[in-house]
Amino acid sequence: MVELALAEDLGDRGDVTSALSIPADTIITGRIRAKEAGVIAGLEIVRMVYAQIDPAVTVDLLLTDGTSVEVGTVICEVRGAGRSVLSGERVALNFLQHLCGVASLTAKFVAAVKGTKAVILDTRKTTPGWRLLEKYAVRMGGGQNHRIGLYDMVLIKDNHIDAAGGITAAVTAAQAAALPIEVEVKNLDELCEALTLKVDRILLDNMNLQQMRQAVTITAGHVPLEASGNMALDRVAAVAATGVDYISVGALTHSAPALDLSMRLSS
Repeated sequence: MVELALAEDLGDRGDVTSALSIPADTIITGRIRAKEAGVIAGLEIVRMVYAQIDPAVTVDLLLTDGTSVEVGTVICEVRGAGRSVLSGERVALNFLQHLCGVASLTAKFVAAVKGTKAVILDTRKTTPGWRLLEKYAVRMGGGQNHRIGLYDMVLIKDNHIDAAGGITAAVTAAQAAALPIEVEVKNLDELCEALTLKVDRILLDNMNLQQMRQAVTITAGHVPLEASGNMALDRVAAVAATGVDYISVGALTHSAPALDLSMRLSS
């Protein structure tokens, strides 16, 4: 991914601005600094970027991933040939800002449900090709990962249920695989049907707070419950208070704003 990003940015002519304006023997130090508060994730990618551009560039990571920072915190220092340092600046920041944004948004959701038993989960609503990085950033923000892809867990959703001919038929067929099984339900009648089957988790899809509270009472702890559907930061605490075990939030990865970071030169 780093190689692809550099190829996209440098093309076949390289950083023409730096090459034309900076003498070849100029050595500079760039400091990446937080311009807003947040949580750090993806620092090692800065090293990967400069290892490909110029192995002589040194990257000093001043913090570790998962660290909370305030405005003005210096995250890392990059020192080497001026042309090399500036050639990698934007690619390094693009990776870092996005992953820090995911971690920072996750941390806000985790803080919102503090004091409840609810665990914040991510989803498969990730940037194509970035899934493992974004799910790593979720962990750095204090969340947990749901399934990685379509291969490591059975998650029976509405389209599977419709195509299979019902919840019972879909779950029964899925039990042939030695994988955890989760089934989605839209109402309390479907919940009661799912509870008669051997499943590892039940997903409450787009239920309101009253329905979720009733679902928790009906289930009585026999199967873990996951709430999903339009989970916004201003609503997640109320959802957690219903007593569900998990809350999956697509926004962690598909809508996280980049954390504002910048590189400035220092003497």
